[in-house]
Amino acid sequence: MATESHISVNGHTHVLYKDNTLSQVELIKQSEEFYKVLDERRSIREYANTHVPKEVIENLIKTASTAPSGAHKQPWTFCAVSNSALKTKIREAAEAEEKESYESRMSERWLKDLEPMGTNMYKPFLEDAPWLIIIFKKVHDFDDDGKKVNNYYVNESVGIAAGMLITAIHNAGLVTLTHTPSPMNFLAKLLDRPSNERAFLLLPVGYPKTPTYVPDIERKPIDEVSEFYE
Repeated sequence: MATESHISVNGHTHVLYKDNTLSQVELIKQSEEFYKVLDERRSIREYANTHVPKEVIENLIKTASTAPSGAHKQPWTFCAVSNSALKTKIREAAEAEEKESYESRMSERWLKDLEPMGTNMYKPFLEDAPWLIIIFKKVHDFDDDGKKVNNYYVNESVGIAAGMLITAIHNAGLVTLTHTPSPMNFLAKLLDRPSNERAFLLLPVGYPKTPTYVPDIERKPIDEVSEFYE
């Protein structure tokens, strides 16, 4: 008996999932190889001015938008900025917030923990990187009559999409950095975003400057980040 290409569930069309199951040997090999690829990913703060085509950024955003979301609401907007004047405004506003954070908001312990990272209140990468992608979360949507429509598990959904975007950037051979100046309200104002959107994360995207150095740090081993119940 032939398998149907689609069926109806509660009056909605469901299409046949294309199974891509691997053998256990292939599964182990592929999962290990992908881990090794991602283990090379590092947060980069120094960027070359090498051009990155807009089409690449579009592909990265489309990849991130394949993320699962609560009730498939897709409660995100990815704002991609390459305009030099706008990047300068973003840097100026971000550094104003960072100055407050470093001088009065952050605890001594927090500042001490940041020392190995070599970071400070100055954020030249916001101008140097050819692209900035600012992820906004939609705390709700609007229907055709302008009434609020709920979105579900917004932070979780947007967080997953952000992780997939970072992975896609690395897979493309580019680098990025998770930047969260706090508060980030200035981004909605500078980018003229609607009232239902809140800035979630800012990612500079581009090629690393040559040479670029990163902190000599190690990731926690698997026995420190997992528990198996077999």
